[in-house]
Amino acid sequence: MTVTVERNGPVTTIVHARPEARNAVDPASASALFEAFLAFDRDPEQYVAVLWGAGGAFCAGADLKAVAAAPARPLPLRSLDFPADGGAPPRGPMGPTRLELSKPVIAAIAGPAVAGGMEIALWCDIRVMEESAYMGVYCRRWGVPLVDGGTVRLPRIVGRGRALDIILTGRKVAADECFRIGLCERLAPHGQSRAVAEALAHEIARFPQACLRADRRSVWLQEGLSERDALRTEWECSAPVVEQEGIAGARRFARGFGRHGDFQDI
Repeated sequence: MTVTVERNGPVTTIVHARPEARNAVDPASASALFEAFLAFDRDPEQYVAVLWGAGGAFCAGADLKAVAAAPARPLPLRSLDFPADGGAPPRGPMGPTRLELSKPVIAAIAGPAVAGGMEIALWCDIRVMEESAYMGVYCRRWGVPLVDGGTVRLPRIVGRGRALDIILTGRKVAADECFRIGLCERLAPHGQSRAVAEALAHEIARFPQACLRADRRSVWLQEGLSERDALRTEWECSAPVVEQEGIAGARRFARGFGRHGDFQDI
């Protein structure tokens, strides 16, 4: 099994292990990653997922040896079909990159997160990078385009100019630069990305989840909307949660819990 799932309370850690290929994704592991994240999202007992690559590499992109061995056939030139009925979208070439999950995912990045591996990291909500890790559009060298959301998500995270600099040059982007430009949210010591990401996941999992997911959904949905439409979307996401969780939370506060920024006793 190249993909295994480990659960610790409400946190799921999905481990991709093809160390002989620096965790490059072949068709089998793409399918396994896709199914693992679908299962996580459907499990009511699991709140936050961590994606980690075993053996010191997050993901070196698509397995180009597998791509080279595949029979030559043109890709269908049609729009990507996302179902209107809430069903799962088609699998991305790298696996989960077209899924729209209802729960947060944290990337725990060691070593390279390059080419399609960088695109998987961009798909996640939060990126924790080891100080020795790096990103980059290394597929620039081989004429392999970004097809797992890289040209969409990267400019939304770091801005168009920085995204174009990274995409067009294919250069190495070290962890310190990633942190400085907002391409990752946390830095971890060498060898500690999984531990830091899992600790963060448990911290997030402690909070009331309906509220947390409503706020997360509003952030994702506001992309490209006018301020007025985005405010309307925020209200539509949040209003049902006020009765579901907000009133109960206000009553806990009134009883003395969580005062003065105390997040421990909630």
